[in-house]
Amino acid sequence: MGLLAYAFVGLICGSLAKAILNDRAVGGWIASLVIGMIGAVVGGWIGSAVFGVGLGDLGDIRTWVLALVGSIVVLLIYTGLTGKRAKA
Repeated sequence: MGLLAYAFVGLICGSLAKAILNDRAVGGWIASLVIGMIGAVVGGWIGSAVFGVGLGDLGDIRTWVLALVGSIVVLLIYTGLTGKRAKA
């Protein structure tokens, strides 16, 4: 996957992770993009280390699932380390 594909997957999965963990959502769309791109890398690493499958092509469902799981993990770690949460 190229950088543009990582950015696309990252923006979508970062936004979904922020929607799932609404009380931990920080930042705007740039934060979603960064969280999602880092989450895609982390999800690919977790997938290859635990399940033996990494990120595939842009149309592959495991790419999206691993990127979403990775984005949730990154968001949980970020809010755990910084203590920042969304304002209600």
